[in-house]
Amino acid sequence: MHWIGTHLTHENAMWLLSIAWTVYVVIMAVWILLQRSAPVATLSWLLAMAAIPGGGLVIYYFFGPQRLKRQRIKRLRARKTSRVRSGVQRLRERMPGSSARLHQVARLVAATSDFPVSTATDLRLLVGGAATFDAIVEAVNAARHHIHLEYYIFEPDQTGTALRDLLIARARAGVKVRLLVDALGSKRLGRRFLQPLQQAGAQVALFHDTKVGRRLRPVINFRTHRKILVCDGKVGFTGGVNVTDEENARIMPDAYHDVHLRLEGAAANWLQTVFLEDWAYALDKDPGNEPPDLDLLLPDAPEGPLPVQIITSGPDNGLQAIYRAYLAAISAAEHRVWLTTPYFVPTEAALAALTNAALRGVDVQLLVPHRSDSALVTAAARSYFDELIRCGVRIHEYKARMLHSKTLVVDDGIAIIGTANFDYRSFFLNYEVCAIAYGPRLNGDLARQFEQDLEQAQRVHFKRDQSFALRLFDSGARLCSPLL
Repeated sequence: MHWIGTHLTHENAMWLLSIAWTVYVVIMAVWILLQRSAPVATLSWLLAMAAIPGGGLVIYYFFGPQRLKRQRIKRLRARKTSRVRSGVQRLRERMPGSSARLHQVARLVAATSDFPVSTATDLRLLVGGAATFDAIVEAVNAARHHIHLEYYIFEPDQTGTALRDLLIARARAGVKVRLLVDALGSKRLGRRFLQPLQQAGAQVALFHDTKVGRRLRPVINFRTHRKILVCDGKVGFTGGVNVTDEENARIMPDAYHDVHLRLEGAAANWLQTVFLEDWAYALDKDPGNEPPDLDLLLPDAPEGPLPVQIITSGPDNGLQAIYRAYLAAISAAEHRVWLTTPYFVPTEAALAALTNAALRGVDVQLLVPHRSDSALVTAAARSYFDELIRCGVRIHEYKARMLHSKTLVVDDGIAIIGTANFDYRSFFLNYEVCAIAYGPRLNGDLARQFEQDLEQAQRVHFKRDQSFALRLFDSGARLCSPLL
């Protein structure tokens, strides 16, 4: 009888556990489905959560997708709305022989990101962190009214300390300094490092603090991956270079290989707009209370000969502007698509766009690092290679150092450079910013840099010699693509 009672108790416990697991899965399924993420990402989360009873709830609470809303600065948006209509017309005037497809890309960017085609008086491609920091130091020293910086990674190392000390000097000289850093990417910045900067009069803000307190549900997964510097509203920088010794070849010989963009003219106003809205959001300010010196922050600038369009995306905008811009540009290509990215984890649509272009005779080439700083991302990228090569895409692995450049060259008239990787995280989770330049100027510079980088790269061939274990690992990593 005792055995029967024990057996029944065991059966009851198993029955209760089954019911609890079923209720848990149903609750998690409803929660995940209501987020309305991409089907593949939704299924990945459902499978992952079902496999981790109880703990999955905690993981999804902190790392799962969230709906983020934020207000825009109304006056800035009003300025944009009044200029969007003339953006494509401006492009036609600057490039009278440009194709209808190029105009459609510009129109799509304006519709999804609300940024019109602007112009620059100068565009300068900066190759490597050393050249980038030299140009930044020059611009910061020349600033007279304000210096605005937004970075994903700002390290308290030799490079970061040098820039901080320069900002301290400019703040003491009366220049307004505002520094916005991502709370997770720049987590090593402590009070001791920032205090001298704040004592000099500079303002510092964290984007999406990861600590419980300000938010009931801390935002861990949605980071500002943007790199922006604006001086006096006239000179702007963006690209892939963070403030760290890892990107400064003068300090580390094996520093990341990266590129950055310096632009001057009216287009800097739009980088400024991105910063000001991020700044207001990070400080939780009422967007109706615009800065009193808005006219000095967004000064009138002369039109230049170089058409440029700033584009942003983030989880607060469901239109995925940068993702759509990449797909539109690749689909518009007639001669070449040269893509450089450190993290290649394409969606099905992005994979189809690249293979379709190659199959219709476009010269499609992909440059990725031989080994990125993430073994899982490297493996996921490799899992796509055979399909791409089979369709005619030429793939090259950069072997000299860690490749960190994020660029796209399409034909002779479209060039994209910025902070966005060609992966799920940049397309759907992070706050990103890119510059799209129309015409041969930046396009030619990036094309020449692409060809130079190929000299330190190795071509990837179809049916590579890989062990079974490595092929299995690559295939497993691919299943994690929506979560990377």
